[in-house]
Amino acid sequence: MGQDKKLNLVVSGEDFSGCYTNLATFRHTEDEFVMDFFLVVENEGKLVSRIITSPRHAKAILMALTENVAKYEQKYGEITFIPKDKMT
Repeated sequence: MGQDKKLNLVVSGEDFSGCYTNLATFRHTEDEFVMDFFLVVENEGKLVSRIITSPRHAKAILMALTENVAKYEQKYGEITFIPKDKMT
């Protein structure tokens, strides 16, 4: 007990570049969360990634994202939202 295990994460060249998203939808069942990420240009959207995970991992993602947004805002300032009526 107490030994740190190292996790070797491998990202293929194809996946290394990532994908851009500007719209996300979230839904859940009792057993899983589904997060869909879209790229929307003008009036057309394309699914670029879907993540299906357990409720426990969904909460861990939320906590990690909350922590990272706070760190970002400390360094660069508050992130503000564009009102929906101003988006075109």
